Amino acid sequence: MRVVHVPFGYFPDAAGGTEVYVAELARGLAARGVESVVAAPTAHGGSERYDHDGVAVRRFGIDLDASVGDVYGEGDTAAAVAIGAILADVRADVLHLHAFTRAASLRAARVARRQGVAVAFTYHTPTASCVRGTLLYEGREPCDGALIAQRCTSCLLESRGVPLAVREAVSRAPAALGSAVGSVGVSGRWATALRARELTVARHDAFRHLLLEADAIVAVCEWVRRLLLRAGAVPSRVMMSRQGTPYHSPIQREPRQSGDALRLAFVGRLHPTKGVHVLLAALSHQPDLPVTLDVYGVTQDADGREYRDALLARAAGDSRIQFRAPVPAHRVVETLAAYDATVVPSQWLETGPLTVLESFSAGVPVIGSNLGGIAELVAHDRDGWLVPYANERAWAAALAHLVTDRGLVDRLRAGVRPPRSTDDVARDMVSVYEAIVPRPLSRRAGVPAGVA
Repeated sequence: MRVVHVPFGYFPDAAGGTEVYVAELARGLAARGVESVVAAPTAHGGSERYDHDGVAVRRFGIDLDASVGDVYGEGDTAAAVAIGAILADVRADVLHLHAFTRAASLRAARVARRQGVAVAFTYHTPTASCVRGTLLYEGREPCDGALIAQRCTSCLLESRGVPLAVREAVSRAPAALGSAVGSVGVSGRWATALRARELTVARHDAFRHLLLEADAIVAVCEWVRRLLLRAGAVPSRVMMSRQGTPYHSPIQREPRQSGDALRLAFVGRLHPTKGVHVLLAALSHQPDLPVTLDVYGVTQDADGREYRDALLARAAGDSRIQFRAPVPAHRVVETLAAYDATVVPSQWLETGPLTVLESFSAGVPVIGSNLGGIAELVAHDRDGWLVPYANERAWAAALAHLVTDRGLVDRLRAGVRPPRSTDDVARDMVSVYEAIVPRPLSRRAGVPAGVA
């Protein structure tokens, strides 16, 4: 059996949790007789073929001049055509979308179906369905993810700084208003704002159609499963398969000695949704707290670099905070093992993140936001500590508590259990593919029927 995976991007470019997941999944599938090819967009244009850590990779260009309607709606035509060519070239049995973007799109899924290729979709981040991208309503409270055009339009406009009166008017306006603005070729901030309702409706429609047309839909946590069903996914096509890590055994280290600073680590993408700014603000409230924080941050784009620069400016003068080079995926667990706790101060609904599982693999507890997948994975006061996500003073109090209660970190460490493995994930995905690919194809590919 042959599977083409389409994530947001891919190595050796700066990558996030989804790309790490795909790389590990491809290796796990190979061990089970399933061949994987990763097809990922590149902003550099053109096409490229290479292997990365034993995984075949195809890069393809996107249409940088694609209309905003296509970006929000059915997707980039050029990218869909490129994906179709890759599917045909490798004689793929399955197209597995690991994102819902202009490249990993409804249009790409439809190209696959026309070629007789089964389609699977995994919901990895809130950007798949939320036009704001965070699933925090107006940036303040977790959203149920229901696709309600007026509410979502207003929330999107709030994130762009549009005044309340304008938000109210535009969110109630017919989508035809936006279509009219788009048809005359007007561009700019306010033109996009006037099109917000139209673009939100287009995004909702595309997401609903993807759920209806995908042969299998993978939820990596419970809140995602509920969201998918609320959005109209056919229950029999939805499968829960939590993320995993290839590491199985905690790495032992000496306990923290009396008088030692509390050693904290952040590993992940530098972006406002990851919340490092909240952590820095918490530390600024307690400048004498004996804590060290090492930030192993990845910057993926201009926004990430701008955010990193803002963090560096905010942390200037605080010797407790160090910004370090990103850690290669295969070294994250051994790196985290040297710390007392991993901090995951996310400001959006994570579906994992993988950092939590990697921390548990290292036998290290997690101090995390009480949101989404973090709250599902971390058991408060057993293997970690959950904190009100946006409350910097609550973060400050939590850190102070962990410093002053000398036995708490050791007790939390003792409560950590080995997480689910990537082999478990690969086993799940084989069962998904076997269910959606016609049996003659499975036999031809040499995969035993009923592998699970």
